[in-house]
Amino acid sequence: MASKATQEKTAALTHKRERAKKHLLKAASRDGGTLLIQYDNSAAGYGADDVEESRYEHGVNMLTKRDEVSMFSRFVGAFINPFTIVLMALAVVSLFTDVVLEKPEDADYTAVIIIVVMVTISGFLRFIQELRSSNAAKRLTEMVKTTTFAVRKFKDAESGETRSEVKEVPMSDIVVGDVVRLAAGDMIPADVRIIEAKDLFISQSALTGESEPIEKFARALNDPGSNPLELNNLAFMGTNVISGSASAIVITVGDDTVLGSIAEQLQAKAPPTSFEKGVNSVSWVLIRFMLVMVPIVLLINGFTKGDWLQAFLFALSVAVGLTPEMLPMIVSANLAKGAVSMSRKRVIVKNLNSIQNFGAMDVLCTDKTGTITQDKVILELHLDIDGNDCPEVLRRGFLNSHYQTGLKNLMDLSIIEYARNAQLTELWEDYKKVDEIPFDFIRRRMSVAVEDKSGQVELITKGAIEEMLAISANVDQGGETAPLSNELREKIIKASRGLNEKGMRVLGLARKAVDTAGRGLSVADESGMTFVGYLAFLDPPKDSAGAAIKALNDFGVRVKVLTGDNDAVTVTVCKTVGLDSKHVLLGSQIEEMDDETLAKEVDKNDIFAKLSPKQKARIVSTLRVNGHTVGFMGDGINDAAAMKAADVGISVDTAVDIAKESANIILLEKDLMVLEEGVIEGRKTYANTIKYIKMTASANFGNMFSVLAASAFLPFLPMLPIQILVLNLIYDISCIAIPWDNVDLDFLKKPRKWDAASIGRFMLWIGPTSSVFDITTYVLMFCYICPLVAGGPWSALSPEGQVLFMAVFHTGWFVESLWSQTLVIHMIRTPKIPFIQSRASGQLALLTTLGIAAGTIIPYTWLGRQLNMTHLPFAYFPWLIGTIVAYMALATAMKTIFVRRYGELL
Repeated sequence: MASKATQEKTAALTHKRERAKKHLLKAASRDGGTLLIQYDNSAAGYGADDVEESRYEHGVNMLTKRDEVSMFSRFVGAFINPFTIVLMALAVVSLFTDVVLEKPEDADYTAVIIIVVMVTISGFLRFIQELRSSNAAKRLTEMVKTTTFAVRKFKDAESGETRSEVKEVPMSDIVVGDVVRLAAGDMIPADVRIIEAKDLFISQSALTGESEPIEKFARALNDPGSNPLELNNLAFMGTNVISGSASAIVITVGDDTVLGSIAEQLQAKAPPTSFEKGVNSVSWVLIRFMLVMVPIVLLINGFTKGDWLQAFLFALSVAVGLTPEMLPMIVSANLAKGAVSMSRKRVIVKNLNSIQNFGAMDVLCTDKTGTITQDKVILELHLDIDGNDCPEVLRRGFLNSHYQTGLKNLMDLSIIEYARNAQLTELWEDYKKVDEIPFDFIRRRMSVAVEDKSGQVELITKGAIEEMLAISANVDQGGETAPLSNELREKIIKASRGLNEKGMRVLGLARKAVDTAGRGLSVADESGMTFVGYLAFLDPPKDSAGAAIKALNDFGVRVKVLTGDNDAVTVTVCKTVGLDSKHVLLGSQIEEMDDETLAKEVDKNDIFAKLSPKQKARIVSTLRVNGHTVGFMGDGINDAAAMKAADVGISVDTAVDIAKESANIILLEKDLMVLEEGVIEGRKTYANTIKYIKMTASANFGNMFSVLAASAFLPFLPMLPIQILVLNLIYDISCIAIPWDNVDLDFLKKPRKWDAASIGRFMLWIGPTSSVFDITTYVLMFCYICPLVAGGPWSALSPEGQVLFMAVFHTGWFVESLWSQTLVIHMIRTPKIPFIQSRASGQLALLTTLGIAAGTIIPYTWLGRQLNMTHLPFAYFPWLIGTIVAYMALATAMKTIFVRRYGELL
């Protein structure tokens, strides 16, 4: 029955997708006017009632989150990992040996209960931490809105007339039949049919993998074929506008889109990071280590003691002891704690592993405008070529910025604001827009054609000085048009550079009379123009930029500026924020370099100017090839490729849609000091994870020698199986606080990368240290303490005396093991002298103290009697303290030697 329901659901989805595909193909073959009629719309757009009706008929513009994990699945997942599976298998075995195969009166559930408690603690803590992180991220993500512009009708409250406006609305509000406006930097909100286009280039790499942008047109196709993705008059949800502008009509929304039909493939889990791979590799090493060790312990004890059931139970307990069941919880809690901590600083961590990558980052590449400079650009000057204030330059600049429909950047907005303050904004009433040539990052300029009341059409172009001079043949000098001579060209370049050196960004402005009768404008019209003057903008650094860069440098993160702006203004800004500005590498120089040359240059230089988006991404990729962990912070469409190429993409809430989509981390506040906090949280995550891994790996390696020695030479088991389980339970509870432990400032100062080899070295050096004192404890207990209590050596005792002898031995090794195993947490957490030079967090100190106290008191309680323990004589404790002090001294000495030899402890 379930299979039939699944088949019916699959058939229904297939039918729905085929129907959506037909709609797209039909739309591609029809002109814009016909489509507007088909969807009962017009150039004025839908009204509120129309929107609701279309939404009811065609659905909401949201993708069904097929990977949304239910609370139950999340809860179950917290318990599914290799370690808990091993423990549960051991619990089942213990259930059979201690309960099922025993007589009812002899059934003992203790071992099963202890193992289940271990698994429960680990799973519950992991579940709670991941849930906290998820909820914090969800709350912050809701603050980030991705919007689009739709043409909508509304009723004027005063006049009662129905009017039309281009309105910014959330993407989820878009409905089938809506008319939307698109510009550079926009995400395509749904699957749409282009009905007007101007130099429109769209990146479809998210859907097709094509790296090059595709030009889109508005004309209908006679034979649209069978694949919508190949059609040049359709654009699809999830793709983005690289350059140009367009109007489009929405054909399909939500799950009916092409993106919706392949969402399951696109939502595939990202490949594991080096951190995840490292943790996984260590996990399996420890499991394999346990699988080899346990049979050896079983065979040795079975043959030497003759009691195979007890030998089996002991080996079972050793397996539990060697299983680092808390590792998944420690990793999850560390990552979640970092994400929650960042959320309090209004930082969205879209991917938990980005926290660790943040800590490993040793190079941060950043765009200049809007990231290290302020979000508000101020128009300072509008000058003719002689350096005089020129109202005509301002007028033409305003008309160009006001009428362009592409991506209005900060400079456009500052021109419009300046003109408003100068009461020039009524100018647009004297002109009407005829056409435009949108901005793109290749030409680095944009043009608008306007017609005045006399019918004269003028093309007004603004852009980077070099590009403007390249298309100009004349200059406007004192109201007269003169040829652009080499002398005048040099004068303009010198004036522009002078303004750049004062920290100003400079755009050139040019004009040209054009005849647009019966034709549209093209890039070819941007030639033979008359250069009229400059617009100079002040783009001051953020207040926090200098301090943030210094803080990052102090933490071993080298900051590099990658900008499309010119080198002079970039150098001025970089000087202000404390970056080395002696050497600048330009995009034109990079274009000439092969990969080998660029690999050398990217490490030498910190400032890269006049870059294209592709060059930014190439620099980031080259830095990664050189072995760096690279972050990229940007907010523009020209940063998206570089952000995707980086290990960590960082954006701000005011960034364009595609930049926010490409980012791993989004800053909701503009304070760049949050970057330092991110680096610190990442390194804390790594430090506290590696602490647990190294202490567990070394302790397990040491325990191997201790157990093998005891099994080979003692005439009885060194500790009862149930005692080992209790010992491990107390130790596990002590480890719960590790994610909240303090981390030495010295450790935080350097970027950290995963190094599996260091774990192996650490095991070999530190592990046997504990074994030395386990063996001395065996000797002490067997030769002195046990005979002292039992009344003689083992061989001379009666069976009752030997039982007491064993109980004293088990209790003594239990207490010594607990003290040494718990204190090793404090020894390994820092290369410094614990308790004196470096103190653990209050939480960790409290839990380890309580653990030691509980383990020491247990032998004197009812629980101790149930565990076959007995009281220890007073004479035992001076020896215990001496053993622990000697152990700490030897561990400190070994740590010092290890650090001298290998450079670091963790």
